[in-house]
Amino acid sequence: MTDNLLYKTKDHIGYLTLNRPEKYNAFDGKMMEAFERFWAQRLYDETVRVIVLDGGKAKGFCAGLDMDSFGPEIYKAGPTAAYDAQTRMGRLLLAMRQAPQPIICCIHGAAAGIGFSLAMASDIRIMAQGSKCNAAYINIGLGGADMASSYFLPRLIGSGRANEFLLTGNWMSAEEALSLGFASRLVPRERLMETAEELARVMAAKTPLALRMTKEAINVNLDAGGLEACLQMENRNQMMVMYALKLAGQP
Repeated sequence: MTDNLLYKTKDHIGYLTLNRPEKYNAFDGKMMEAFERFWAQRLYDETVRVIVLDGGKAKGFCAGLDMDSFGPEIYKAGPTAAYDAQTRMGRLLLAMRQAPQPIICCIHGAAAGIGFSLAMASDIRIMAQGSKCNAAYINIGLGGADMASSYFLPRLIGSGRANEFLLTGNWMSAEEALSLGFASRLVPRERLMETAEELARVMAAKTPLALRMTKEAINVNLDAGGLEACLQMENRNQMMVMYALKLAGQP
């Protein structure tokens, strides 16, 4: 794709790697634009069924916003331009949720700021031993509710502990992440991608439409008004999948 993002596919699995190791994978303007284009291209990509997101060779998964370049540009901009930049960054997380492919995030080292949000916006999180996450926004003088953190984190770990992390900017260790249900697996660094690939292969072997609609139902039902609305979504999806299989001549 670009120097900042690497992408390859194999056996219906897409591998997206953040690739600014000299900057701890911090986001600058070019990386944001490439990331934006990537998710737009996945919306109608029927060849890839699962995405594995990782931090490549950098010391950590993602250090957040590049405060040497992109951050100062936003601070110097006028109110309208700064607001546009802020909302554009936020829409990256929405794009990940809207992508039909389940996303498995592999976290090593530190995931801070938007790096933490990338992990939250993913569907499954696998963390390496010694890794950690934090909502760094409040530590640089901004509000702790940023980049969808106030939406995702309470839903993932409950409002009590989420409030603590968002209000303090303190680090969440890999062990805490596992015990709180934020991470589904905690593995040695050398087994991070291997574990992600094992899960991705299991998912990629499922009926493609069923996989996509399961992700959709999970995300929509996070905000459903009650059980009845959840059941309506599930019932609709199951009937659509059954009808699609029937048209394809499958039992």
